[in-house]
Amino acid sequence: MPLAPSAPASAAYRLPNGQVPALAVLRHPRLLSTEVLAGMVTTLALIPEVISFSLISGVGPDVALISSVTLAIAMSFLGGRPAMVSAAAGSVALVIAPMVAAHGTEYVLPTVLLTGILQVLFGVFGLARLVRYIPRSVMIGFVNALGVLIFLAQVTHVIDVPWMVYPLFAVTILIVVLLPKLTTAVPAPLVAIVVVTAAAMVFGLNVPTVGDEGSVSGGLPGLTPWTVPFDLTTLQIILPTAVGAALVGLLESLLTAKLVDDLTDSRSSKSRESWGLGVANILAGFWGGVAGCAMIGQTVVNVQLGRARSRVSTVVAGLFLLLLVAVLSPVMAAIPMAALAAVMMVVALRTIDWHSVRPSTLKRMPLSETVVMLVTVAVVVATGNLAIGVGVGVLLALVLFARRIAHVTSVERELADDGTVAHYRVLGPLFFASSNDLVDRFSYVDDPERIVIDFTASHVWDASSVAALDAIETRYAAHGATVELIGLNAHSRAFHGRLTGSLDGSA
Repeated sequence: MPLAPSAPASAAYRLPNGQVPALAVLRHPRLLSTEVLAGMVTTLALIPEVISFSLISGVGPDVALISSVTLAIAMSFLGGRPAMVSAAAGSVALVIAPMVAAHGTEYVLPTVLLTGILQVLFGVFGLARLVRYIPRSVMIGFVNALGVLIFLAQVTHVIDVPWMVYPLFAVTILIVVLLPKLTTAVPAPLVAIVVVTAAAMVFGLNVPTVGDEGSVSGGLPGLTPWTVPFDLTTLQIILPTAVGAALVGLLESLLTAKLVDDLTDSRSSKSRESWGLGVANILAGFWGGVAGCAMIGQTVVNVQLGRARSRVSTVVAGLFLLLLVAVLSPVMAAIPMAALAAVMMVVALRTIDWHSVRPSTLKRMPLSETVVMLVTVAVVVATGNLAIGVGVGVLLALVLFARRIAHVTSVERELADDGTVAHYRVLGPLFFASSNDLVDRFSYVDDPERIVIDFTASHVWDASSVAALDAIETRYAAHGATVELIGLNAHSRAFHGRLTGSLDGSA
């Protein structure tokens, strides 16, 4: 992983799974101050992205911000991964946007509710465990692509802007980088944002601010009204979008949870994260309006820069965002985008796994894993969608893995001294790729009437392999020879016994 686990003061209060209980934080002022400040920094890093994502999905910034409040607070109690920040996210916005453009924002609520229900079902039935099948090369590509996307998203805030943006940007970078060398009592990003915002207000600098990104007017909305027919037509409209949003949100949240597990050297419940996200999205649909998932960049801010380890930090992030939206919206709107862009660029550079792209590392790594990592990064950056990139990366990794292990299977032949028996040993796993040419490994014309095939060093994994073995027996039978299969382990013997003779005899 790109960021090594750190050992904050909370390490002394860890549970057996490595997590830090919220009660331990509340009882110790030093830990509490760390969590509170981390949550505040995270909120400030959250605001511009939530606003920009709201523009993608077609809903107002206020709607996305209130949904983020609901998600952050709900997931603080329901989620399986403490210190992970959930809010209205861009990946989900990209899925919902086409439906909003085609049918209008009134279909967002039923879509979000169905999305939440599907995610609850994923969690209840344990499908979240599928994340364990994502290869390390895809995970590294995911993290590197995340860093690239975070960085590129900030570039627009430092190009074609008033010249005073650049001094503010530079001051923010210097504070974020240098202040931790002097003290870690207060998060450097929070100090930088406060200093730069104060400077911009005192000197009356005309620079782009959070308020320029979209409306952040005060006040709280009521419950989101249901305004579409409750019928099959509505279901047909929302179902494809809800399925896509549920899968994308779960994938991004589970990958982020795995990343935080590595960063904090702790374990989390992926099933709880799944059904918790579903419940949180249902709540966000009713009070706010849009769905969301884990915010990876902001989670890295919370865990790495803020050194948060408990649910307290994300509760604070949600409550502080609520305070800013409901009461302090003029202050929030005055924050210069240069400060937030600088903080997120530092986060982006710290997120990338630079070790994975060093020439020395690339020389040692198998070419197939390097290709998978690079393709994952390329697809994510090209589409702007982490889920698509991870999906392509996993499929490519599976294809390359199948291709690689297909060539590790071999067959050895030995003829008995009296020439009456031909002994074959199959070495390596048999599955659809390796068994395709198995039929051609035998000497049907030259072999005697008795054939013994030993599978002690092999394993039959699928129906393609059973079909190949049936084809071998059929071809030998055509030459008047009998085949005896020996050495099958219990699984292979049961699998072969259940399917042999019921499949097509050709390989």
